[in-house]
Amino acid sequence: MDTQAIKRTFGIIGNNFQLDHAIEIAVQVASTDLTVLITGESGTGKDVFPKIIHQNSARKHGQYFAINCGAIPEGTIDSELFGHEKGSFTGAVAERKGYFEIADKGTLFLDEVAELPLSTQSRLLRVLENGEYIKVGGSKVMKTDVRVVAATNVDLPAAIEKGKFREDLYYRLNTIPIHIPALRERKEDIPLLFKKFAIDFAERNKMPAVSLTPEAAQVLTDYHWDGNIRQLKNVTEQISIIEHQRSITADTVKRYLPSKSGSTLPILFQKGESSELLTDRDLLYKVLFDMKKDITNLRNLVNTLMSSRPSETSFVQPTPVTHIGDTLLSRVSNNEPNEIDTTVEIVPEEIVTHERKGSLSLEENEKDMIYKALEKHKGKRKDAAKELGISERTLYRKINEYGINA
Repeated sequence: MDTQAIKRTFGIIGNNFQLDHAIEIAVQVASTDLTVLITGESGTGKDVFPKIIHQNSARKHGQYFAINCGAIPEGTIDSELFGHEKGSFTGAVAERKGYFEIADKGTLFLDEVAELPLSTQSRLLRVLENGEYIKVGGSKVMKTDVRVVAATNVDLPAAIEKGKFREDLYYRLNTIPIHIPALRERKEDIPLLFKKFAIDFAERNKMPAVSLTPEAAQVLTDYHWDGNIRQLKNVTEQISIIEHQRSITADTVKRYLPSKSGSTLPILFQKGESSELLTDRDLLYKVLFDMKKDITNLRNLVNTLMSSRPSETSFVQPTPVTHIGDTLLSRVSNNEPNEIDTTVEIVPEEIVTHERKGSLSLEENEKDMIYKALEKHKGKRKDAAKELGISERTLYRKINEYGINA
């Protein structure tokens, strides 16, 4: 099957030579059982290439499973991949088959492979080298014949330097490397992709498709696209549903693009499978969450200043008051000369829903925000910490402090 036929079969849009080269390598390696490592930024479409490899291989009639390694909690990833014996851990009420067992003679796509714990990496290396593994809680050596295709947006050599990824596993996975170019590296494909997404959206929603003026197409082409194809599709759908005019100008396009690379879309324009609108209650909790961090930093600063000036006998601290509408969020009082008392007052009517009655403490709000972030990102602590604006280390401490099952 030639490159154009592959594109038609798998819905790949574009004529960039780097993209064509990646497709050619995928087709060539499909007939072998060599392990393939697909690299590229998030949102570039790495998940399509394992399907190309599987469908053009002798294993195409076997099972194909795509596993997001970053979405499975660390405590259960070994069980998911290799299975477990009955009674091997709390909750293991029956024997379970893992993906390496049920996908025998087929293909496993390990997405976000860099997120695997080091202990799981050791198990995976053994499977890749000799096809052997042991179930969690078991002692019997199992055999499997599975083709592994892995993908990551992480710089694995850098992860190896930091001790987060095994070097021997990297070389075993990287037998055949395939790199998917970022959208900014295939600028000629951007107007084609916009047109495709616009037509698909129009057909699904029974409306006329939007089209770009030449100037608008140039704006899209010149943009950096940190989110790659996923971000372009997101913007296309926003424009399609929000704009009344079907001919889109350059000025219109600019309203939907972040003002600088690396920023995110305005919250009211966020749509798509990986983002959702925040409610007023969520926004208030986030303000409180951020405010607590600011107050903690202020307390530490004042205590440091007071300890460095022991001769002072008094300290006068003004009382700042912050309002959201008529709601008093916090105040700083000065009951003791060397200590700041942080008190949070919340008007119940502003934030109480039918699910929770009465005032909520800041700790409860903080716990709720952490729980919702973890739930939204399916237990991925790195992504949850990023959304909350805190470090992973701080998030781990908070999870343990509040006893959250993550």
